[in-house]
Amino acid sequence: MITGSIVALVTPMFEDGTIDYDSYKNLIEMHIAAGTDAIVAVGTTGESPTVDFDEHNELIRVAVEAAAGRIPVIAGTGSNSTREAIILTEYARSVGAVASLQVTPYYNKPTQEGLYQHFKKIAETVDLPMILYNVPGRTVADLKNETVLRLVQIPGIVGLKDATGDLARAADLMSRLPKDREFAIYSGNDDSALALMLMGGQGVISVTANVAPSLMAQMCEKALANDVMGARAINDRLMPLHKQLFCEPNPVAPKRALQRMGLIPGGIRLPLVPLAPSKREQVELALQIGGCI
Repeated sequence: MITGSIVALVTPMFEDGTIDYDSYKNLIEMHIAAGTDAIVAVGTTGESPTVDFDEHNELIRVAVEAAAGRIPVIAGTGSNSTREAIILTEYARSVGAVASLQVTPYYNKPTQEGLYQHFKKIAETVDLPMILYNVPGRTVADLKNETVLRLVQIPGIVGLKDATGDLARAADLMSRLPKDREFAIYSGNDDSALALMLMGGQGVISVTANVAPSLMAQMCEKALANDVMGARAINDRLMPLHKQLFCEPNPVAPKRALQRMGLIPGGIRLPLVPLAPSKREQVELALQIGGCI
């Protein structure tokens, strides 16, 4: 089971929107050196909705190649098309990803039965561990606890990234998970990740880890060791970053922060646009507080 700080890695781009693979590989090296526990390549923070199919596959391949077995790579291969998700997931398996991250199908507004059948079909078709990803604020589709508990019974479905921000709901799910199955709960919200881990969660799939990888890794390590005071001290330092990195739709602010840190160029894919000038000062202040610049 993967535990700890899992970065939802951004996809560096030049100003014209083409992918900067050299910066991408450099970011992976940075995360290995900083103690990040795993990488999610081409999740939604990696702009999966706007990279094309070939780019999507290449980003997974390059991440696995660059990691070279030193850090696990989880491939974001979700789609609102079940067939497309299967194709992407099979490619990720073939190049050595250790798991896939499967977002709930967006726009289609499937029923709970539709969600169940979607994830079941992927899991039964491709032999690659799957982490479910529930983020109803972005997808509209909300994967209910009862459906998660059905999906837990399917071999190969090994975890959930919970981006609902609802800690009571997470606690309810954890209390009802079968005791004979290993199933991880990861926070999908940086600002409540500490609380979720202290409740029994296994880590966080983090946006903040893009710009403060060492601090996020240390916070997770302390939280999972039940060092509450140590984890809280680091989390207090990170909280301004947690807030400001979502001042505009993700990944606008983290990409600006990484650009300001000199780690990536300033490109982003439409319909997202660079961070508004009025927000840049707030993000830079948060970076200073976190010790990033």
